[in-house]
Amino acid sequence: MSSEFTYPDYFARFYDVIYDHIRNEADHDYFMKHILAEKGPVLEVGVGTGRFFKEALDKGADIYGIDFSPAMIEVLKKKLPEQEHFRVEVKDICEMKSKRKYSLIVAPFRVFMHILTLKQQLAALSNIYDHLLPGGKFIFDLFIPNLKMLADGVDNMNDFNGEFEPGKKLQRFTSMYADPVNQMSYVTFRFVWQEEGKEHSKSWNTHFRFFFRYELELILSKSKFTKYKIYGDFGGNELTKDSKEFVVVCVK
Repeated sequence: MSSEFTYPDYFARFYDVIYDHIRNEADHDYFMKHILAEKGPVLEVGVGTGRFFKEALDKGADIYGIDFSPAMIEVLKKKLPEQEHFRVEVKDICEMKSKRKYSLIVAPFRVFMHILTLKQQLAALSNIYDHLLPGGKFIFDLFIPNLKMLADGVDNMNDFNGEFEPGKKLQRFTSMYADPVNQMSYVTFRFVWQEEGKEHSKSWNTHFRFFFRYELELILSKSKFTKYKIYGDFGGNELTKDSKEFVVVCVK
């Protein structure tokens, strides 16, 4: 996985306040329901700062997490008792090896879009399959490409305007342009925040792979998984022309 996915410190610092606001409503209940329903161990791939992990652990889940970004893992560890730090590690899902097998592996919030090449995607799926118990599930989600947005791009969109601490203002601006041939979105996140009487600004450039339905089905068919289903939302509904999400459930 590319080093461009090692989130910078300031991104990790503000991650919770931004995504609690702009993402939790979409996927929180879905992933928490599946995590808490498991009696065996659960692995969260792309655990980040623990948007699901901390709550699941507090509610009794036997959950573990990996992330490619040290900055994100450091934020998460600060939320956990020291005796629970063993549960989270900086690792790449394409290469991770563990003696532990899981009854559920999840990769929420489009983690799979960080895996850019077919070789890496198949390696990740193979590794995930090998780390599942018989009958175990792998659940991940991707956005369904908005063709108009890909064509038009996004120019300095203010997608968060609030506070990261009482009286301390934070804004985020997002720009994006797409390469439709290589199916890549190139994104710039610009953060502007007030602290110690000064305005600070930092920008981070990254990129993501986007997928189409039959490409995704072909990749899954080439993996070790023989049982899988692609849904059109977090409610378990079928794919339609109005669907916004691919929600993929694979069974070993």
